[in-house]
Amino acid sequence: MTTPSRPALRTFGAVPLAVAGILALGAAPAVTPAVAASAKTVVAQATLLDTESWIMGGSGLPVPPPQYLTALTDRFLDPATPKFAGQPLFPVDVTNPLFTPEGLYPLTGVKSLPLDTSLDQGVSILHQKIMDETAAGNNLVVLGYSQSAVINALEIKQLLSLPEDQRPDADQLSFVMLGSPSTPDGGLLSRFDLTSINPNLPELTLPSLGVTFSGGTPADTPWETAFYIQEYDGFADFPKYPLNLLADINAFMGIMFVHGTYPTLTDAQLASAIELPVSDGYTGNTQYFMIPTEDLPMLAPLRGSGFGNAIADLLQPSLRVLVNLGYGDIDHGWSQGPADVSTPFGVFPDVNPADVFTALVNGAQQGWTDFVNDLQNLSSSSAADLLGFGAGSADFVMPSLTDIVNAFTSASATLYATLLPTADILNSLITTLPAYSATLFAQELASGDLLNAIGLPLAATTGLVTMAAGFELEVMLNAFSSIQADFADLFG
Repeated sequence: MTTPSRPALRTFGAVPLAVAGILALGAAPAVTPAVAASAKTVVAQATLLDTESWIMGGSGLPVPPPQYLTALTDRFLDPATPKFAGQPLFPVDVTNPLFTPEGLYPLTGVKSLPLDTSLDQGVSILHQKIMDETAAGNNLVVLGYSQSAVINALEIKQLLSLPEDQRPDADQLSFVMLGSPSTPDGGLLSRFDLTSINPNLPELTLPSLGVTFSGGTPADTPWETAFYIQEYDGFADFPKYPLNLLADINAFMGIMFVHGTYPTLTDAQLASAIELPVSDGYTGNTQYFMIPTEDLPMLAPLRGSGFGNAIADLLQPSLRVLVNLGYGDIDHGWSQGPADVSTPFGVFPDVNPADVFTALVNGAQQGWTDFVNDLQNLSSSSAADLLGFGAGSADFVMPSLTDIVNAFTSASATLYATLLPTADILNSLITTLPAYSATLFAQELASGDLLNAIGLPLAATTGLVTMAAGFELEVMLNAFSSIQADFADLFG
């Protein structure tokens, strides 16, 4: 089974090309000019009207382009018709891009801003914009995608800290969050924030990378807010039980293959959105919508050919059961708790082993059936791809000495540039993480909970080491992709 929006990766070596477009914390893939042509009103410098939207980019996208604004407006703010029953709509007269720094060292470059600094500057910009426009009598809806959704979350906290008479009214301001790492139950920055359940536990920060796990977005606010989360998006839907290594790996692959696809979601995908339940007696104004993901992201690298797709379909049903255990439910890749409650990671899910065994057996049977069907449907071209036939040949042209020297110089600079982020990632793993784990152990042991004293540090270490290894892999793959391009140009 495949989704229409999945990148067609032929080999794992093509992964950096996908990462470049949908890299961590939200750089969105390009939207076709045909989509841009359907824009309602997109302006860079607009005459302010009664109701306006301000849309921010994700990491590496400080100034959102018009086609990005159009794609998000038509899907999540003001579609011509609702994409699903009960979708919150935010009719606007004019759509504006809002500049925010959107740095995420090292993924947006060795010399780019670290996340915490980028967020601080982004919140300052957004806060000033909100206060200026509401003071001028304008109503606003602010859309944040990934890193900029965290900016929204921090701004909400700042607004709530103001005296009530200094805040925007409920009818003046709304928020929309896409793929937010600050999603209360599932966001990466919320999942590793244990202070939400015990203020005595340490806040997790990674100083060498400039990252603070700042917790979930407040749910009890006067402002209408809509969250959109895709299943297995590792930034917005991180496993609740990170001792499950398969779930962690799948979440990281979800960052690569799912997190960047919000602007290109199809009507069919949006129509499948599920409104998540909230806590009993909840009286806030926030709604949470989960968009199911058809295929496991961790199998996406296999789906570049007909035979690879067959192998992925063979593995997927049983593998999905094991991955979903990381969320505490064999049937769903998201936590089943109240969506408005900030929920940190745990140790072991409460599941019936007999149900897991039955689901694995059924999954194996379904996988075999899908595998056989895929093989029967293999085209001759797919078979040729599998055997390596059909590749064309290119004329060889001897490069000049200058070209060779330039290629080696560029490759050397790229390799050198990976040393600093690699050192900073290792620094976090060998200093900050052990200190955090030791503090967790001491706090839980002092409270008399031996299971959590051992289990929570192990779970934190498993989840964070997996993500750190994944980000280091991204850094290296991007470097090797750049080097490959340098030398490919010699013979192109």
